[in-house]
Amino acid sequence: MNDLGKLGEPLSIGDVTIRNRVFLAPMSGVTDEALRTRAYAHGAGLVVSEMVASGELAKGRGSSGFRIRHSGLPVHMVQLAGREAAHMAEGARIAVGEGANVIDINMGCPAKKVTGGYAGSALMRDLDYALTLIDAVVGAVEVPVTLKMRLGWDDDVLNAPELAQRAEQAGVKMVTVHGRTRCQFYQGKADWRAIARVKQSVGIPVVANGDVGTAQDAAEILQQSGADAVMAGRSHYGAPWTAGMIAAASTNGTAAGVPQSSAEMADYVATHYEDMLALYGIESGLRQARKHLGWYLDRHTSNVPDALRRGVLTSFEPKQVISSLREALMSFGESAFERNAA
Repeated sequence: MNDLGKLGEPLSIGDVTIRNRVFLAPMSGVTDEALRTRAYAHGAGLVVSEMVASGELAKGRGSSGFRIRHSGLPVHMVQLAGREAAHMAEGARIAVGEGANVIDINMGCPAKKVTGGYAGSALMRDLDYALTLIDAVVGAVEVPVTLKMRLGWDDDVLNAPELAQRAEQAGVKMVTVHGRTRCQFYQGKADWRAIARVKQSVGIPVVANGDVGTAQDAAEILQQSGADAVMAGRSHYGAPWTAGMIAAASTNGTAAGVPQSSAEMADYVATHYEDMLALYGIESGLRQARKHLGWYLDRHTSNVPDALRRGVLTSFEPKQVISSLREALMSFGESAFERNAA
């Protein structure tokens, strides 16, 4: 079997079985319930919640409780971030109480607002402290705990293999590695070969992440890293079917529900928009949806008149947004099917 072929196989995370090995990455402000359910319906093997601040969750603040809500999918995986062991443990218990089957610990986020609070990838600068958080979460819940990380803080601290080893010893059941350091943010090309050092250091499944957007990318990252699965994130902007298409390619199949024409694309995006309004309410939904609408336009249209684009992205009237959206996609766009066939 070639490297791509194994992506169609199930994968076990502790006692939780995942239907295939192509995952949607957790992305703050992006992978909400509306996007996750779409990605799963298209064939993604696993989808992960947005990053949830454990301190806010433990204190019952903000939208953290909304973010961990069970979406009805077979596997509910919640990602937690934080710097306090007690909050991480309590956040994990709350998430499991809401139906989480897997808890993921974020030690990879490079955002300054996260690392400035000594969370996310900043924890890779002090592995002893990082392990106190891992121990707290593993000890707090009976569901599998996983860990997402980067290669290290910078090129002088490439300690992902050591963190993975210590996490495995602490009871973590799977690690995901983004092939960049924190100081790279998303610049340059992800170093897929460097992930191999993590794979060689542990016996638990390793997921390779970074710059995966096509089946060819997936085959190459597997070949270079030796990983057990792949995770794709930003390539889902305007294309919730990305993981599903990669998974389908691994079995020479076809991803479910991918728009096959410009008319189908217009219907698809309009429905996604309406689902976001239903999820967040009109006022918040209008704001939350705009980035997604912008990504759809960027990916699937060209030469859209400025006035029409503004009508999609700035109107406060949902009916007008949908009308402008349909005009843009049907007059100036092409479907995902047409673009992939070109």
